[in-house]
Amino acid sequence: MFDIAILGFGTVGSGVMEVIEKNSDMISQSAAQEIRVKYIVDVRDFTGNPYESLIVKDFSVVENDPDVKVVVETIGGAGVAYDFTRRSLLKGKSVVTSNKELVATHGYELTQIAREKGVNYLFEASVGGGIPIIRPITQCLAANKINEIYGILNGTTNYILTEMVKNGVAFANALREAQEKGYAEQNPDADIKGHDVCRKICILSALCFGRHVYPQHVETEGIEAVTLDDISYAGRIGYRVKLLGRAIHMEGDKIAVYVAPHLVREDNLIASVEGVMNGIIVRGNAIGDVMFYGAGAGKLPTASAVVADIIDAAKHVNARKWLSWQDGGPELIYDVGLLESAWYVRASDAPEKIRRVFGDVTVIDGLKDGETAFTTPVMSKNKADSLLKELSVLSVFRIID
Repeated sequence: MFDIAILGFGTVGSGVMEVIEKNSDMISQSAAQEIRVKYIVDVRDFTGNPYESLIVKDFSVVENDPDVKVVVETIGGAGVAYDFTRRSLLKGKSVVTSNKELVATHGYELTQIAREKGVNYLFEASVGGGIPIIRPITQCLAANKINEIYGILNGTTNYILTEMVKNGVAFANALREAQEKGYAEQNPDADIKGHDVCRKICILSALCFGRHVYPQHVETEGIEAVTLDDISYAGRIGYRVKLLGRAIHMEGDKIAVYVAPHLVREDNLIASVEGVMNGIIVRGNAIGDVMFYGAGAGKLPTASAVVADIIDAAKHVNARKWLSWQDGGPELIYDVGLLESAWYVRASDAPEKIRRVFGDVTVIDGLKDGETAFTTPVMSKNKADSLLKELSVLSVFRIID
């Protein structure tokens, strides 16, 4: 019998219990022992709930029970979740989590505590929901030097952009539909402003490049500025608009990492990722490009990844998995303004003026009166920003092929 405790009994926490019960035989076989949920920690009342007898409101009950070997943190945020996680690790208990904010903010510290205590801090579900990505990076691709990782890391924004492309739904209406379907929170800022993607690309950067990237050091832009006009004009030249998190290993071990909408060429596999699905491309120096695709969020997909980590922790209860990295700081971050690419620009200026400013541009045909959309030659963001000061810019996005 292998006892665990679940912290937080919301969407993910209840999903973990559901997966454990639904697949108990297979899970026990994989873990080589029965996995039992001994406690559920939640401050709310669950009168009449089938698991009412497991509910405790005092975390110290779990903290001081030597039989609990793994604590499953599904509270979210970096407040109480941080406190309970830290205390669990210090007590010699492994911790499994789906909490991207906590890992992105305190992952270095928590993995170091786990290392010192000889336990495991596992977080497969913190990026990509049910998509296996963390194990492949740290195990299957371990023989590669990772040069770049980028992708669609938020299902809510991808759903909104897909609705805009496929059905011509305006941003505000697509967001409202996402909220009605449960894909977006009533306060959707973490999604549409890019903060969720920022946290996830920070975690992936740490795993790929071995240094902690803190969210506050990452240039982050959401999708609020994307219009149906931009979607239409991009489609005319064979591109889709996607919100990407991107990290590139640069010379001197610096990391260029940022979050922003991009124009992605339609023959790029990422362009075909639609709806609430996620897609991540890892570029290694030996294997080339590898893509991971699947449900990036949702109760059961996320719970599936959490339970896989529980099994892993049970199998390694007397051994530590190597999952940590060095600390980082602002000096680690490469100036994204120096990164070169072509650019898509929409402006209320005549083509003649635009060509005087930018030189050789490709103007997109068939636009509404008073607007010019065009793509630029390859240049740095700093140079593009400097030239754009001479125009009346409506929108501008980086292009990735």
